Amino acid sequence: MSLPTPGDILIIEDTVSLALLYKSQLEKQTHRADMCETGRAALKATESKTYDLILLDLGLPDMDGFDILRTLRDRDYGAMVIVTTADGALSRVIEAMQLGAADYLVKPFSEARLLTTVNNTLERQSLAKTVSNIERALPKRGFHGFIGQSLPMQALYATIGNVAASKATVLITGESGTGKELTAEAIHRAGRGENTPFVALNCGAIPRELFESEMFGHRKGSFTGAISDYDGVAKRAHGGTLFLDEVCEMEPDLQTKLLRFLQTETIQPVGAAATEKVDVRVVCATNRNPMEEVRAGRFREDLFYRLNVVPIDLPPLRARGDDVQELADYFLDRYGREEGKDFTGFSDDARWQLKRRPWPGNVRELQNTVRQIAVLAAGGTIEARMLPAPMHTQAPPAAQALYAPQGPATDRTQTGAQTGTQADAPYTDTAAGTGAPLDGGWSGELEAVVMGGTLAEAERMLIETRIRSCGDSIPRAARTLGVSPSTLYRKREAWEDRPEDEQASTS
Repeated sequence: MSLPTPGDILIIEDTVSLALLYKSQLEKQTHRADMCETGRAALKATESKTYDLILLDLGLPDMDGFDILRTLRDRDYGAMVIVTTADGALSRVIEAMQLGAADYLVKPFSEARLLTTVNNTLERQSLAKTVSNIERALPKRGFHGFIGQSLPMQALYATIGNVAASKATVLITGESGTGKELTAEAIHRAGRGENTPFVALNCGAIPRELFESEMFGHRKGSFTGAISDYDGVAKRAHGGTLFLDEVCEMEPDLQTKLLRFLQTETIQPVGAAATEKVDVRVVCATNRNPMEEVRAGRFREDLFYRLNVVPIDLPPLRARGDDVQELADYFLDRYGREEGKDFTGFSDDARWQLKRRPWPGNVRELQNTVRQIAVLAAGGTIEARMLPAPMHTQAPPAAQALYAPQGPATDRTQTGAQTGTQADAPYTDTAAGTGAPLDGGWSGELEAVVMGGTLAEAERMLIETRIRSCGDSIPRAARTLGVSPSTLYRKREAWEDRPEDEQASTS
């Protein structure tokens, strides 16, 4: 039987002889053990060293063992705790478990019992760390309020996770609607936590004459209308995070005061004689280009560098790929429940319309669009025609290619001529998203079918033409038509199963 992985263990036991016995037994299995006789000494030891496991006697002379459990939990210390007690009352064991203890031992206990309990607890801890590491390595579907698993968002999640525990100032840039305040809240929750204040101030929405008071507070009688003392956002955010949105819109003299606040971590309310120390993590955001503001003389260069310690540039929605569809599904479900309607999702054509739109207003625009759909639609599947204009007026790729006007044959084969043969022509999407060119040898027949045939005939001719144009590759043809390969396979099987006389009308 292999020995367990060695662990660093802290023994908190006021009976020295027992502590020495436990230490000797644990070190036989290559564990490393330290001893403390009092609760205060133990808490001090945990401040300077990280232990894997703590063996805690609940009956200490200077401190209740439950108080130590509460302190370790509040500090999020991370070590597994096994409590030892001479009183095996079930109520005490339950209370210890509720405070975070992993297991318990009732005195007196044997060496085998001690080693089995310690080794099993360390093994569970090791397994939990392995699972956590695997989860961190896997793509995240969401993160602290964000939705999306595209590569740009994975990079954003990693950055937020890396900077969350730091006190360094963060400057968030990006287009309007990309989620700057949500990013600030994610940094706050991942770092200082839900139980500390998160205070936001829109620097562009506060009149210049009121900004200093709103930021730093004021004292009663300091100006007309100051009928009582007022704590500004900097003091209200003490112990937490202060989010300054649209920071580039601050007036120059206010920028100077903000710079002094960042450098000294002190505030002086309007009308106050003394300064006050505050503990605040500052996160700022702007939808302007801060370097251009600095070059134009509208923003202090020294303040920019003080804010830009950790820069985060948010990706626009158009760069997030399939996140558009995932966000649309989330918003449709959310607003459907708010409106008391049962939606089953978006049709393929509607999804294509959502994905192809550039979304200049980013996630905020998409959110408002889906809310409008949820309010106006009765339920069920959202079809392309149910999308707000101009999206529902744009045909999907297959239909655009089918009904696109055909120019002279020399124009249609020009690209192929440049590369040697028509079959070698590159398949590039146009601005309208029409996919690959139709040329594959049947263009004239296709035009005739479009002009005088049925929709089913035109669809089959289009699909067969596109497959031939793509070198008989159905997956490649499906990509250019904006459908899945299985759709084309099913259609070809259906055509093969139809009677010969019925096929003749379309071949």
